[in-house]
Amino acid sequence: MKGTQFQKFIGLINNLKNKSFDDLFKIYKQLLLITSGDFNKTISLMTELDRKYNITAKDYGMGNFVDDLEKKGFIKKNERSEEIEITKKSDLELRHSALDEIFGKIKKDKLGSHITNTSGSSLDFDSSTKPYEYGDNIENIAYNESLKNAQKNYGIDNFKLTENDLETFESDHTSQTSTVLLIDISHSMILYGEDRITPAKKVAMALSELIMRKYKKDTLDVVVFGNDAWEVKIKDIPYLKVGPYHTNTIAGLELSMDILRRRKNNNKQIFMITDGKPTCMKVGIKYYKNAFGLDPKILNKTYNLAANCKKNNIRINTFMIASDPYLMEFVERFTEINDGSAYFADLNNLGSMIFKDYNKNKIKKY
Repeated sequence: MKGTQFQKFIGLINNLKNKSFDDLFKIYKQLLLITSGDFNKTISLMTELDRKYNITAKDYGMGNFVDDLEKKGFIKKNERSEEIEITKKSDLELRHSALDEIFGKIKKDKLGSHITNTSGSSLDFDSSTKPYEYGDNIENIAYNESLKNAQKNYGIDNFKLTENDLETFESDHTSQTSTVLLIDISHSMILYGEDRITPAKKVAMALSELIMRKYKKDTLDVVVFGNDAWEVKIKDIPYLKVGPYHTNTIAGLELSMDILRRRKNNNKQIFMITDGKPTCMKVGIKYYKNAFGLDPKILNKTYNLAANCKKNNIRINTFMIASDPYLMEFVERFTEINDGSAYFADLNNLGSMIFKDYNKNKIKKY
């Protein structure tokens, strides 16, 4: 990317009220993600923003902000090297912010639960109701609707409430789910002046935070892939960097399958976020690469893995951050083989799509 573009921060800057720590902290967190945790670069960019857009107050400058970051425990100085280090408190704050940001976009949509054909513990219910049936949980009785029915049936003067008047909220049964979030970190994720890796990191952080808060028995593993694939810890997600890599989708899928084989949950799924075609695979100790078009050798191996996932009841949800016709054809074929789901995602709606799919566990069109 040539230079630094501040256009995406203009909204944040225009909304600055008191130019206080909280205001600057919002910008700081966004830049810290973009710089993959490079504190010095983040503060340099904020200083440049201050020079251009006057984001600090007369009595509260960038020096005060850095001091407060340390006082509040978001950074600390390494006693030996004197370098600034990002703390665990910062990791947690970044996950919270990512979750809040994505939920802010979908706050009108009530979170559901993992839908399954097997019985489990009943969790959140929606606003739809149904007639009461013997065996329904009485805690789910919709009293307002039931009283309305009784009033319609018997009137106010002869009011009574019978079993036939009762309605209950419909609830879904929940099941434990194991998920691998598979993120493309090949070079194309920052090409053409578009930052695609930062939204992917936000989704990974938000999803991990959701699971830790709401679905504590679920599991989430995060895998990244370029020329190879490897696992990353949740605490490392904000600091992922795009490398000079090709796109070895095969390695990513293979590692994801290995992880899910070790998980005991019956419901298993892969969420793959990518912006390009498979261009690389490992043959022995060497890499076979072809970045020009869709190579049948690489393609067939990728399709075989989609079929193997289906055989092992692993559903693949592909979020393609590109809309080239030949890529769409590849994704549609890949999805058909796996019987999974595919989305040609807008970066602005990526989080919303993944959250809806994760919670409802069914194919939806957007």
